[in-house]
Amino acid sequence: MANSRFAWVIGAMVFLLSLPTQSNAQLPTTLSLEDTFNLEFPASPFFIDDHTLVYARQSMDIMRDSRRSALWQVNIKDGTHRPFLANKSSVSQATLAPTKDKIAFTQSVNGRTQLFLYYIDTQQSIPLTNVSETPRNLTWSHDGKQLAFTLFTPHTSKPLFSDMPKKPKGASWAEQATYIENVQYRSDGQGYAKAGFEQIYILPVEGGTPRQLTQGAFSNGGTLAFSHDNQALYFAADRAEDFALHPLRSAIYKVSINSGDVEQVTDLEGPEYGPAISPDGKWLAFSHVIDNKMAYQIDDLMVMNLKTKEMVRLTESLDRTLGKFVWRHDSKGIIFSYLDQGENTLAAVNLKGDIKPIDVSLGGQSFGRPYTSGDFALSRNGSIVYTQASRTRPADLMLYRKGKQDSQLTTLNDDALNHLTMAKVEDLSVVSSYDEREIDAWVAYPPNFDSSKKYPLILEIHGGPHAAYGPHFSLEIQLMAAKGYVVVWSNPRGSSSYGSEFGNLIHHNYPSQDYDDLMDVVDTMVANNYIDSKQLFITGGSGGGVLTAWSIGKTNRFAAAVVAKPVINWMSFALTADAYPFFSQYWMADMPWKIADKLWKRSPLSLVGNVETPTLLLTGEADYRTPISESEQYYQALKLRGVDAAMVRIPGASHGIASKPSRLIQKVGNILAWFERYRTEDKPES
Repeated sequence: MANSRFAWVIGAMVFLLSLPTQSNAQLPTTLSLEDTFNLEFPASPFFIDDHTLVYARQSMDIMRDSRRSALWQVNIKDGTHRPFLANKSSVSQATLAPTKDKIAFTQSVNGRTQLFLYYIDTQQSIPLTNVSETPRNLTWSHDGKQLAFTLFTPHTSKPLFSDMPKKPKGASWAEQATYIENVQYRSDGQGYAKAGFEQIYILPVEGGTPRQLTQGAFSNGGTLAFSHDNQALYFAADRAEDFALHPLRSAIYKVSINSGDVEQVTDLEGPEYGPAISPDGKWLAFSHVIDNKMAYQIDDLMVMNLKTKEMVRLTESLDRTLGKFVWRHDSKGIIFSYLDQGENTLAAVNLKGDIKPIDVSLGGQSFGRPYTSGDFALSRNGSIVYTQASRTRPADLMLYRKGKQDSQLTTLNDDALNHLTMAKVEDLSVVSSYDEREIDAWVAYPPNFDSSKKYPLILEIHGGPHAAYGPHFSLEIQLMAAKGYVVVWSNPRGSSSYGSEFGNLIHHNYPSQDYDDLMDVVDTMVANNYIDSKQLFITGGSGGGVLTAWSIGKTNRFAAAVVAKPVINWMSFALTADAYPFFSQYWMADMPWKIADKLWKRSPLSLVGNVETPTLLLTGEADYRTPISESEQYYQALKLRGVDAAMVRIPGASHGIASKPSRLIQKVGNILAWFERYRTEDKPES
């Protein structure tokens, strides 16, 4: 009996050992498309007190194909990291009351976004609104008793034709025609505009009906700020009848909480926006652009003494694009972010305009491509929490304290990435062959890179064109590198973060020598023995799509190209893009019909007769910024010439194709599939 039992155990062990096993070599070792749904990053941090931080934890919902936002908290003293308000559906616009006892936020309920209030002591949340549109720009009164916000408010007008005959009972007729007479009749990401405007509302926290404060056939949206006595709200608007034809015109106003009377506060040339009152109530801070009709214009941080009306331009000497700014709690200065050489960094400025840089680099929130990004929060004791810029993973939260080592507060992606080998990212030094300017660039190497082997190269070009890449995490670039490509990206002339002179080198001259800068980047890479010069690929989106199409009209050095959401014909773009009042006034020297020859000269379509590169067009079908008709023109021209071409149309996608995780996968998946078709050399092992 004992021997038979022993024999059974031995037999069972032999059977189990004979089962197929998955060795470590079979487990994923590099990033894959499926990992898109596994990554997270922090956003919108704020301090409840000097030791308690709350932030929005952004994750991907694989079932709803969207981002989910839950509130989490970090105890800075002991490092405790736990949910704060995470058992709800996605939370947005979380805003702490000045009294520190409650938080306002918005949340979708039955398909409509409503305003809620969360009480910290009882951990209860209650709805405050039952509105049909989304409350935006949530702003607390200083006593914590009222909430102001903006809300789209319908503005009805009499239809042009109203004498349609009565339809017989049971008849099936075509839908009614849509009548349009507004300048801004559609916008990217929102579609065709409904009749109405953003207006300012106020609501007691005890609940009730939101009360409308502003009126008029113009938008009163944007950042709000309560006056120190809670009797008025400051906001920015263009309240002229022809506001839609002047995209860079606005002033700061204030509206009385009791009477609704509106008073203009500032009247400078160019737009003023983003009002913020100092904690002591004596100063109004805002951003201002001196509008000189240049394509790239840098804003300045301004302060106005509310008693004397004296203004000080605080950042005039900086010559850099500004981001977020917050008042110090003692009202003696402001902490702000700004772009510099592909980085988003911080500085402090006092009320005299003395600027002191803060040694931190923000980033990690631009999920798809390596754009500048980042957020921060300031505590009463001067500590700063910021989203960290990382080359190989999305952001975590970092704590800055003057005179101390920065400390990391979160590790959101260790579970998803610690077991994977990521692409190493390095700086690349490039000198322009056109005028010897230094061009910043970066390169990502495939996991397990071996310099003795030959690798294909992808040039990835940023959009804008007045935007900036940097040495930041990019899911798209990491996925390309994981497929065995060396990937290079850069900031050619015209990019932001290098000052107004550099940005405007392409003013009314785009594309131009920015193409030369990009080819210099490629040449610098090809000079390395590990790059296969016969396996060069090129892609970019929006402004990067323009430069991709322009490049393959200038050279046949690339094995294949993917032109994403491009402008192909400046003439047609000028009169179909959603922001046509801006483009026609700032990107063009005159109205398009007056300078058609100049626009054609800079249109990639003018070079289509030179193109031999196999080209894929990729655009969202709901893109109103660079409408899909631009891609269709190029596709049809390439087909007429017999060039190997294809088109990918992403249903429902606007200009921001990667707004849904599955669309990001579709985008990068199609790019790589197209390149793989023309990648003929042996692929290095990864």
